[in-house]
Amino acid sequence: MADAFTLMNPGPINVPASVRAALAASPDQCHREHEYLDMQSRVRTKLVRAFDIEATYDPVLVTGSGTAAMEMMVCSVAGTGMLVLDNGVYGDRLGQMADVHGVRCKRLKGDWQQRFDPAAVRAALEDGIDTIAVVHHETTTGLLNDVGAIAQIARDTGRRLLVDSVSGLAGEAFDFEAIRPDAVCSTANKCIEGLPGVSFVLLRKGTPLKRRSVYLDLGTQLAKQNEGGTPFTPAIQVTAALDAALDALLVETVAGRIARYTRASNHIRATMTALGLELLLPAHLRSNTITCARLPAGVAYPQIHTRMREDGFVLYAGQGDLGRVAFRVANMGQISDERLQAFDAALRRAIA
Repeated sequence: MADAFTLMNPGPINVPASVRAALAASPDQCHREHEYLDMQSRVRTKLVRAFDIEATYDPVLVTGSGTAAMEMMVCSVAGTGMLVLDNGVYGDRLGQMADVHGVRCKRLKGDWQQRFDPAAVRAALEDGIDTIAVVHHETTTGLLNDVGAIAQIARDTGRRLLVDSVSGLAGEAFDFEAIRPDAVCSTANKCIEGLPGVSFVLLRKGTPLKRRSVYLDLGTQLAKQNEGGTPFTPAIQVTAALDAALDALLVETVAGRIARYTRASNHIRATMTALGLELLLPAHLRSNTITCARLPAGVAYPQIHTRMREDGFVLYAGQGDLGRVAFRVANMGQISDERLQAFDAALRRAIA
């Protein structure tokens, strides 16, 4: 059956047929029996294999959206205080999580259309702040933060580094060996090309943990999963879909997926530019998977959204104040060359 829409929103995304088939074929089963637990073990092994980090990172699954993994990372890995680099909606969310869990939080606010100046990051550190948290790919605008530069500051000053790569991992280059983050969170239903409902944290082996939550305690989840168990009832069928998604990723390879997404984003940006649309970010700041464009004069986002839906495409509005002036097009997931060609004509009609 054909997909009802081509999803060009930044997750959930159109998934391979093998992923939908795995969801449908997964039988009713008990999460305490070997059928599920063997699958959980396979998924964890494939996660670290896909990123070539088997020797240095532990994978921890959690049932919930990418926000669940983000919160599990913050409340479990942050130490006495956290410097949050906030240049978008998701940087702000990291700060909210620190506040809720009683982690001392200092926010370094940044322009939504700029990366952080490393000198400003260094200057913002102070006694009692032992953790730096940054968003890899800020979905708000499609901006890539310079995680490598932030990682160097963390190493130079002896701070822990937490990275939200919910929209980045498997879609953007991420050199674990060079960056050496203490933890990275991500999700199944973006560049991994699985379904919503399961997310994960990749935790550097030996990283100290704190217990500030029950369900979202990373230490509890890690210990149980390492023992071949699970502390709570997981999303079994969605995990089966993730198992199939990781099989596809291992065949394509992370590098191959990044190349495919780059080709798609180049096509979308060329189309937008040819239609006279202004891209929000300069080329060196853009991700491989989200393009944010300014609305043309006299055209409001609801018009674009409605007309694109009529042609079978789902787009996203800009977030926050950008909702009045910009819209976003994502190219995560399975988007065929034929649908990219159809996108060109649909967008031309939508902005007319």
